[in-house]
This record gives sequence, structure tokens and C-alpha cells, in this order.
Amino acid sequence: MRQYTYGPFQSRRLGLSLGVNVLAHYKLCTYNCVYCEIGLTKKDNLVSPNYRIQLPPSPNFRKELFSILNFVPHLNSITFGYNGEPTLNENLLDFLNIATEVRNKLNWTNEKPKLTLFTNSSTLHFEEIRERVKKFELILAKLDGGNSDDFKRSNRPHHEVTTFETMVNSLVKLKQEMPENNKLAIQILIYNSYKEDFIPNNNFKNILDVAQALKKIKPDIIQIYSTARIPAEYFVFSIDDERKREIASIFKELINDDNIDINIY
Repeated sequence: MRQYTYGPFQSRRLGLSLGVNVLAHYKLCTYNCVYCEIGLTKKDNLVSPNYRIQLPPSPNFRKELFSILNFVPHLNSITFGYNGEPTLNENLLDFLNIATEVRNKLNWTNEKPKLTLFTNSSTLHFEEIRERVKKFELILAKLDGGNSDDFKRSNRPHHEVTTFETMVNSLVKLKQEMPENNKLAIQILIYNSYKEDFIPNNNFKNILDVAQALKKIKPDIIQIYSTARIPAEYFVFSIDDERKREIASIFKELINDDNIDINIY
């Protein structure tokens, strides 16, 4: 019986990905996003970015990785995330070190799978968190809102989550502090709303504001996508591919940086 891993499964952004959960077997997050595809964050599990858990990997983690990875030599990514905000676990690097060791002992059809981390960006203003995060080869950091109003409306953060401006500045610092060969991708989930009194982040001002934040952060990759599974709130629905292409064009024009890859999914 598996304790830590999910898949492998085909990811829109990562190719064939093996998910790794470093949290407990329930969602633990600093956000309660309206679009979350693993469901609402329960009240007691919506935590401050100051909250930390101590969940070191058991010996089963190494065994579990070996038992799965031996059979998928064409894997593209070993991906940490999926059950909340993984940086809340103080033992995150213990998991990364074991995954690195296991990966490097195995033979791969093509390139070694990337060691990837999903983060919602809410803890990156802590220097010790950035020190851990920057060791991942690919970091997928969330930025769904370009201003405080859209951020709060879409992500519904815990009341102790830092200001939007501080979060953007922490992403700037992370990019500057990362090793040259590691890559920062900013993932932006854009959605629509059926509710007349709920403004989705697919609004003109938010798109322009996100572009300005991205111009400041200077990530290696920008990923524009929408919901693909059932969202947490009934009134949320996905944007279509045409709208994704429109947003990509807006970003390309406003950011005006050929060193940044802009992709839609």
C-alpha cells in the first residue's frame, strides 16, 4: 500500500509525473481557492503561513520510490505537492534528498526526471523557505491574481497570509537567489464565474496587473491554464483555449521579454 506517491499520470504541464505528498493524508493549506480541484480546505486545515509540521520521511519512502521508479524509465517529473502547501513541512528537504538519491541510482530512457515542487507562494517571504525551495530543479509557483482584491477573491487566503505586494517581492527574491540551472515557472489559473455577484480573475484589470507582476518577477516560464476537473465552488468554470491564447498575447506584448517562455495548457 502506498504512503507517499500518486500515479504516475500524464500532466498537462509536466509530462509523465509521479506525485509525492509530504503532508498528512488530508488537505492542509494556507489557501481555500475557489477553483481548487482537490476540494475546499476545511476550516481547521486552513492554516497560517507561519504554521509548520514535522513529518519526516519514513524508511518506506525510499522503498516506495524504488518500487515504482524501476518500472517507469521514461518518467518526466517527480513532483512534490498535490495535498496542500508542501513548504509547511519542515522536513521537505529530507524528502528531496532521498528522491534525488533514488533518481540518480536508476537508469532512464532519456533525461532524468526533474525534481519539481508545486507551491502557492504564500510562504516564500520566509528566507529559510526560499533556501529549501530553490534546491528544486523546477519550481511551479502560483500567481492567480495581479492585485490584492483578485488575489483574496480567488485564493481566499488565511488571514495571516502576507500582503500581495510582499508575495510578489518574495518571488522576485526567489528568482534572484536560485541556482542558474534551476527554473522558476509561474502558474496562473484563470477561470470564469456563473455568479453575477462574483467577479472571476478573468477580468481585464487582473490580466493587466498579473502581466505587470510577471514583468517584475522575470520567471523562466509562464504557464496559463484553467480548470480541468471539478472545482471547489460550483460557480467556477474554465476559460476556453481562445481566451488562453488572448491572455498569452497580452502577456507577450506587455512583458516584452523573449527570455520568458509563455505556454498555455
